[in-house]
Amino acid sequence: MQISRALVIGGGIGGLTAGIALRRKGIPVDIIERDPDWSVYGVGIIQQMNVIRAMDQIGVLEAYLSKAYGFDKTTLFAGPQGMKVAEFDAPRLAGPAYPANAGIRRTDLQKVLADKAAEVGAKVRLGVTVTALDDDGSGVYVTFSDGSTGRYDVVIGADGVFSTTRDMILPDAPTPRYTGQWVWRYNLARPEGLDGIQVFAGPCNAGLVPMNDTLIYMFVLSQEPEGFKLATEGAAAAMRERAARMAPPQIAALLDQITDDAGVVARPLEVVFLDGDWHRGRVVLLGDAVHAATPHLAQGAGMAIEDALVLAEELVQAETPEAAFAAYRARRMPRVRHVAETSILIGDAQMGKVEPVDVGALNGKTMAMMAEPI
Repeated sequence: MQISRALVIGGGIGGLTAGIALRRKGIPVDIIERDPDWSVYGVGIIQQMNVIRAMDQIGVLEAYLSKAYGFDKTTLFAGPQGMKVAEFDAPRLAGPAYPANAGIRRTDLQKVLADKAAEVGAKVRLGVTVTALDDDGSGVYVTFSDGSTGRYDVVIGADGVFSTTRDMILPDAPTPRYTGQWVWRYNLARPEGLDGIQVFAGPCNAGLVPMNDTLIYMFVLSQEPEGFKLATEGAAAAMRERAARMAPPQIAALLDQITDDAGVVARPLEVVFLDGDWHRGRVVLLGDAVHAATPHLAQGAGMAIEDALVLAEELVQAETPEAAFAAYRARRMPRVRHVAETSILIGDAQMGKVEPVDVGALNGKTMAMMAEPI
């Protein structure tokens, strides 16, 4: 199938990866992003071995690792005393010379992807949204919020859990729901000896992730009522209070460093999963727009990145866009369903909504699946 022009709606991790992957297949790409400042909050993100492999596939691995902290080791702790219950190394899927995992600041990750998108020739427009999509069967006529228009062979909605593209093409699709938990993140000075991710399970569910030689980020999960709002003033004290609830000593030792209200990044965990079609006509969705999960398996961004790679592959080998979209969904469904359902299950167990689960075993099953080719 020959594609002369593609539009990607959303300039986040999934959208940028889609733009890069499509350009590497020779497809001209426009990327639009609603935020005129293209801002990203500055805390970190952990990327597991399947993402390291994907960074290699899109040609950014060296640039990515130059901004990140690579590591193999994951250590699991449990209980109020922070007793170590498991430690393991993940497989090096990108090759023996590269780490299995990496922590990176989200601002650095976006710059690596944005620089590569520009290098390969993707065109990015900021402060622009789509106001109308008119699919006539042979192409999509798009009207933009600045009054401009364009015609595209395919349109890709990578605009997140509250996707307006999803609303346009699948108005009867499920809507996002709040799980009952919030995640809190904060950057801290890296303690000596912290050379891999450390995850703490119950009664304080938290983690520490190195991002470079000097910084880590802490994440803490808390249960909050529906409609809870967090003001900037007092955010640091609010995070300290939640982390201090029976926190293990490894977490407790760092809490006095959480002092900057503006440095706290906290948000409710909102999920959505589309069991049905992920497309209508020549418009298709990827990432959080179709399978937003919670961060308990650290695979949300990874699933969007893999979506983008698979979608680009299918678009160049299928005979029609609809056939490509169906094949893309079929390939992605087992992995994204596992991540979505398992991550939500872990969170529900933390909140006491279901019986306790073996988090180590669930992580092991996930790692085995993520190690498989996409």
